[in-house]
Amino acid sequence: MVRENVTVSTRTLQWKCVESRVDNKRLCYGRFILSPLIKGQADTIGIAMRRALLGEIEGTCITRAKSEKIPHEYSTIVGIQESVHEILMNLKEIVLRSNLYGTCGAFICARGPGYVTAQDIISPPSVEIVDNTQHIARLTEPIDLCIGLQIERNRGYRYSIKRPNNFQDGSYPIDAVFMPVRNANHSIHSYGNGNERQEILFLEIWTNGSLTPKEALHEASRNLIDLFIPFLHAEEETLHLEYNRHKGTLPPLTFHDRLAKLRKNKKEIELKYIFIDQLELPPRIYNCLKRCNLHTLLDLLNKSQKDLMKIEDFRIEDVKQLLGILEKHFTID
Repeated sequence: MVRENVTVSTRTLQWKCVESRVDNKRLCYGRFILSPLIKGQADTIGIAMRRALLGEIEGTCITRAKSEKIPHEYSTIVGIQESVHEILMNLKEIVLRSNLYGTCGAFICARGPGYVTAQDIISPPSVEIVDNTQHIARLTEPIDLCIGLQIERNRGYRYSIKRPNNFQDGSYPIDAVFMPVRNANHSIHSYGNGNERQEILFLEIWTNGSLTPKEALHEASRNLIDLFIPFLHAEEETLHLEYNRHKGTLPPLTFHDRLAKLRKNKKEIELKYIFIDQLELPPRIYNCLKRCNLHTLLDLLNKSQKDLMKIEDFRIEDVKQLLGILEKHFTID
């Protein structure tokens, strides 16, 4: 058997944004490179990243509209230029940004004559409208237009199932396109000769403005890592069986007291603007906190150890690790 000597590059992988632009409020573009990669790695990463960008990132959109004055979806209303169906299609196109977990309500109340746009949507503070100029309807007469909305944060695409019962109470489901990434492509540039051949991965990302391409790349990467984490913990099942044995209280750590010291050291307004994303938390702990709408350090400090232990899949070891990370970042005495 003849073995060839293969030279493997020891250089650290590096990524870079080589182009970034905002075409309009609802279209952002970014182009990124990752190198140096061994032959074949660029395609592996590129395919996985494209699928994660298109299918694994959460987005927010309007999923239902309700108005008791509407007889059916394809009806027209005197004083409104658009049909009900056209209004629903316009609501489907509204681009939203949020830190929601689940659903929330919003509504539109406008009086004609005039144009009804996205800026007429009254929504909770946790929901932000990306483009206030998006058209919804034109009122040609002095009438009131009142529509209740359901806003939801999720991922992927969900086709609305229209049932007769929905229309009887004036509630109309809307096809939900949660995907903030409009399109993603990858391409590969190869260089070098023979066994030293290497590759550069190019990623192109277009978003709807609710996320920047760089934010989308970060979110997709985090989600991919989370999917692979179970393979890194071969003894996870054993640890899970021992969960009840470990479920106790922290020793004289006095979790809440030590976090209270951090609150004294930092002004509350500062804590409000320190996001848990900045703490470099392990993905599992990060996801547990996010699922419970804990987005800032202030949110976290308002929870006791007992509250944290009620979080699904959150263990006593996680509480200890979380406290250790906070001590490292903020020097809790």
